[in-house]
Amino acid sequence: MVSELGISHVPEGRRLFDNLTILENLRLATFARRDGRAVGEDLDRVFSIFPRLFERQHQKAGTLSGGEQQMLAVGRAFMSGRRIMLLDEPSMGLAPLLMKSVFDSLKENNQEGTAILIVEQNARMALKFASRGYLLENGRVVLEGWSEELLATPRVNKAYLGG
Repeated sequence: MVSELGISHVPEGRRLFDNLTILENLRLATFARRDGRAVGEDLDRVFSIFPRLFERQHQKAGTLSGGEQQMLAVGRAFMSGRRIMLLDEPSMGLAPLLMKSVFDSLKENNQEGTAILIVEQNARMALKFASRGYLLENGRVVLEGWSEELLATPRVNKAYLGG
């Protein structure tokens, strides 16, 4: 039902199918889609964002490093024909340049009409990407606003951005 509604999810901890290859994991995310050409375009897009996945597309997911598994989890979300993407810590385990590439591609997806909700501990990266931000402490929203405003708020800067 979630796939048919166009909701994709990148859970914390990835939850990949370890016994399937990278390509099988990516294709599995498309089972509810009927737009074959767009599926191919999305696969090309995932492989352009994550060339390492292209190189290892026939390798079992369970044999990948943690960062490579995170790439696959994010790539799988891109493959699901998303209208809404829910991501829990998408930068976990990724090198800084790769993290920037992921966030750039998420921003591009958002500009194409995909609604995106991210839970992310890298507050600076998330706020640079997002339109709005919500800061939580102990499960409660303690501050919310436009991202530019939050980035400029002394309380946010000191508590979450190390400045």
